[in-house]
Amino acid sequence: QVQVVESGGGLVQAGGSLRLSCAASGGTLSIYTMGWFRQAPGEEREFVAAINWSGGTTYYADSVKGRFTISRENAKDTVYLQMNSLKSEDTAVYYCAARKYGGLKTQEHEYAYWGQGTQVTVSS
Repeated sequence: QVQVVESGGGLVQAGGSLRLSCAASGGTLSIYTMGWFRQAPGEEREFVAAINWSGGTTYYADSVKGRFTISRENAKDTVYLQMNSLKSEDTAVYYCAARKYGGLKTQEHEYAYWGQGTQVTVSS
């Protein structure tokens, strides 16, 4: 089964940018719908963005729309989350998730494969 690993997190000042990556091992990501979720301290994990298998369709949470961009390079089995104009409220552990069926789902249970997460901290 496919495994996914996130990278690219770190500490950034408010207004700055980061790009997260999600790489696959043990399989190809090209057939999967991919999603990014995040979990802030003391909060439940929440949906951030999703992208279909071809990269032609994306969907975003209202809180990140216009600031974050999800994309993918199937030839590299990698999905990205470009985060611009970061705010302190974007501070969270960010998770990559894979779904073996179509549909840009926003619920955690719709995704079968999860990474360990990468910490993003935005200082104000």
